[in-house]
Parts: sequence; C-alpha cells; structure tokens
Amino acid sequence: MASVAMVVSNACSPDPRVMRSARLLASNGHQVTVHAFDRQQGSPMSEIIDGVRVMRYHIGTHTYGSKISTLRGLRAFAKTVKKTLLTNPPDCVYCHDADTLNIGVELKKKVGLPLVFDMHDLQHTWLRMGHSNSTLRAFLAGRVEKRNLKNIRKANLVVVSSGAIENGVHPGFREYLQSHGIKAMVVENRPEGCDDQQKQNERNEDWTVGYLGRVRELEPFQLLTQAIEHLPKESRPSIKIAGDGTSVDVVHEHLLSEAPRLGVDLNLSLAFDGDGFAELIKDVDVMYAMYNPNRGNILQGALPVKMFDAASFGVPTLVNSDCLMGEVCENEHLGGIAQWGDVQAIASELLAQREKTVTLLNLGAKQQEAFVEAFERLV
Repeated sequence: MASVAMVVSNACSPDPRVMRSARLLASNGHQVTVHAFDRQQGSPMSEIIDGVRVMRYHIGTHTYGSKISTLRGLRAFAKTVKKTLLTNPPDCVYCHDADTLNIGVELKKKVGLPLVFDMHDLQHTWLRMGHSNSTLRAFLAGRVEKRNLKNIRKANLVVVSSGAIENGVHPGFREYLQSHGIKAMVVENRPEGCDDQQKQNERNEDWTVGYLGRVRELEPFQLLTQAIEHLPKESRPSIKIAGDGTSVDVVHEHLLSEAPRLGVDLNLSLAFDGDGFAELIKDVDVMYAMYNPNRGNILQGALPVKMFDAASFGVPTLVNSDCLMGEVCENEHLGGIAQWGDVQAIASELLAQREKTVTLLNLGAKQQEAFVEAFERLV
C-alpha cells in the first residue's frame, strides 16, 4: 500500500473534506499524513486522528484572505513542506485546493511522484470575496485562474467536489474544468456513513437559524438580518453563528448591532471541530447557506458542505437558487431555495423550512469507490 502526503493550507482542525478523503484512503490500507499550515499556531503540531497523522507546521502566525502577508505565509509553508517531502519522499503527493498545487507540481517534476489534485473550490474567486465589483480584483483573479489551470493539467488524477446532476441544468466544477480541456472525477463532500434514516433534530417552540462554518463575507449576514426584519416580531428566529474566517470580526460586529434592534437572541462562537458540529446543530432548525453569486464559484458549481452536514442531522438548509447548489437541494429535498438579494423570498423560505425535517441519502458511496479504484491504479 502507498504512503500518501496530503497538503492543505489550513490547520486541518478539522477540514472535513481533507479528513474524509484521508480516512477513505487509510481505511483502504494506505498510510496517510496530512501536512497542514497552522497559521495561528493554535493546534497540536502532531496528532493521530482516525488512523491519519496530521502534521501541522508552525512557522509564525499568518493571516487568511487575499493579502500580501497571506502570500508570504503560503510561500514559507510551501518551501518548508517541499523540503520535508524531498528529504523523505512519499509514494504520492495529494494537494487540496490550488494554493498548495505548486508543491505537488514541483515534487512531481523533481522526484517523479504521482500527483493527485483535489479541488474543493475555485481558488481564483477568493480574490473577489467582498470585492465582487472590483475591476482590479477581476483582472488579478483572471491571472491566478490561468496559472492554476496550467498547474492542474500536470496532475495525474483530478478530483472535484461537484458536477452537474443527471438531466440537470446547472454546471459543477467538473464541467468548469471540462470547458478547459481537463478531465476530473466527482467526489462530493458528504458525511461518511449516511443511512437512509437520519437522526431527527430536536424541535423547540422557539426556533433558530444557524450558520456553522467559515465566515468569509459580510453580505450574506446583512441579507439574513434584512430577511428576519421582514418577519413578524413574534415569528423571528434566534441567530446562531459558529466558525472563524477572514470576516468573522465584522460579521460579529454587525450581528451584535442588529440583534437587539430586531429583538432576537444571538449566539456567537468561533472555530469548532467535527464533534463540535454535532453539538452545535442540536438547537438549529434551519441552516443558512446563501452566498453572493457575483464572485464566481457559486454559479460555477460550489456545493456548501454545511447543506450535507445539516441534512445528516435532519436539518433543512436555505441556499441560492439558479445554480447547482439550489438544484441539488431541490432534487434531494434538502431544504429550500431563494434568489440572492430577494429579501422577502428569503424571509418566507426560512419560515417555510422551520418545521421541516430532511433525510440525506448515501449517494456518495459509489463516488468514493470509483475514487479509490482510480487512486490505486495510479499508485
């Protein structure tokens, strides 16, 4: 069996997509080590999680986002990981997202390692978060996109987190890469071990709208508070936000200002682990997962992990219409959809989902089986 070096530019504390792929390979007998960039140096430097070693690099504190300091940190991380892996090469290097891909490309070039690239998102669109109307940001994003596509073509196996559904209208990341002449296989970021019958979430007389995940933009939360204002006072939900991210401070500031005005309870917390999600979602009645479509990756096929994770606990999610996430949500009856910016529709749909319980079917098993077969042919 193969020794696999996975590389990810966050602390993996946890990163559900990374750990799911790592556990999948480990359960098939492969030796997996995750090389993670702990930018805040807040997690253990080494630990074993479900048979997977997570090795975190502490090389000074660094920021997230699209800043010069962020790029410096990523370069320092890449340099350190390359040195580590060139000293003791694994059988395969597995890069998660495009900001680690240069590591795999160089290792493939220097020592001939097979390269797997797992695209969770469209990295070049991150430059436009919070700046969707910026001409300069659009130009820079285009430059990054061109570079990323060049590197992706060097991978031996490309995995993406979304693809158009059968007889569907909207494209996923697979179709995005296909439009650039790159073949990819789909492994959606669904929880492992989903049964046909899911745990039903506890329902309370009062209700709560939750957002559990990375907090990267202010706009979705401004839209949420506007929608809640459209509801009758006696029908307004509590708001629960858990997670860290580049915009967490400004989002918390906004919500702390708005909650008293709206007359709603507010529960704010920061980063959580996998076990933390199960605890946090106990009192959530509707998951909120709406995003500004103008920054690119939403219309090109992003699927929010929180939609699948929430469904595994019976909780419906409100997502964007007119894109793949809305199509999947409707097709699998995982919640409701609304058009971005339509405050009244968002308010109505939140209220409509309040009493619903959903079921997440185990549709990812075949994707995972195909991935393992492709991986083992490679190594």
